[in-house]
Amino acid sequence: MTKVGIIGGTGYVAGELIRCLVNHPKVTIDFIYSHSQPGTPVHLVHQDLFAYPSLVFTDQINPAVDVVFLCVGHGQAAAFLAKHTFDTSAKIIDLSRDFRLQADAVYKKKSFVYGLPELNITAIEQATCIANPGCFATAIQLSLLPLAKEHLLKDEVHVQAITGATGAGQTPQATTHFNWRESNVSIYKAFTHQHLGEIYQSIQQLQASFQNQINFIPMRGNFTRGILATMYTHSDLSASQLEELYHAYYQNCAFTQISKQPIHLKQVINTNFGLLQVQKINDKGLITTVIDNLLKGAAGQAIQNMNLMLGWEETTGLHFKPTYF
Repeated sequence: MTKVGIIGGTGYVAGELIRCLVNHPKVTIDFIYSHSQPGTPVHLVHQDLFAYPSLVFTDQINPAVDVVFLCVGHGQAAAFLAKHTFDTSAKIIDLSRDFRLQADAVYKKKSFVYGLPELNITAIEQATCIANPGCFATAIQLSLLPLAKEHLLKDEVHVQAITGATGAGQTPQATTHFNWRESNVSIYKAFTHQHLGEIYQSIQQLQASFQNQINFIPMRGNFTRGILATMYTHSDLSASQLEELYHAYYQNCAFTQISKQPIHLKQVINTNFGLLQVQKINDKGLITTVIDNLLKGAAGQAIQNMNLMLGWEETTGLHFKPTYF
């Protein structure tokens, strides 16, 4: 069995990662590192893991594990790697944003590949280090990549996307507690969200000439998990041409599908799928995308990347069914 270690085990994403990995047929969890909870059974923090009483947080690492998942806060992954050394053969998958941009992608002789399989699958298969994409960035890029590949992003792009409360992490904040979120929707970081950098980077990887504005309005929703993103831009293609373009781009992608019907969050919650609807309305192409921010937007995509890096079937350990109610 392949041995994996998790750095930073107490957050929402780490909880999802553990839930997936305990059922993965090819791996065993060697350690779950937490500087704040050493010696604490994992199920006392992630309470739905009560069936795994042997899982205990530790403040020790095993440098000889095969795969390391970094689930620490943004800015902390590089600091952790500066203090701790793993075997040169170890695969490293970072779920923070420390190494997503090309300017930060080489660190201590380690070269991080941007881990969006729908964009970089060949490079991921050959990589030893992965920078896992952000959750908003994943949803928005899935909407834009087919157009960028054909150099069809010729105008400004307008994006509105709403995320659940888990997108803000487990540490309580003024805008995450129940009394504030319930029966409420709000805008934050309009036009300035931190995921814009990686989105531009990926679009320009396919369409180097793209210099137009991506007008991104992020929103907080009064639900727990998931992202619904709507994107529109000018398009000269017909409705059928747009649909054919998206079907062709994603035809070999294991977790991205196109729907002819209106889509909604409950179709993808608790799955690693990205589901898109493509429409042509007047002179605009309108793309709607839904993902689970903790899975396709984080832990699920990290495991998808691990599978690709180790030469396994991409879907291994990621067979989920949506929860509708």
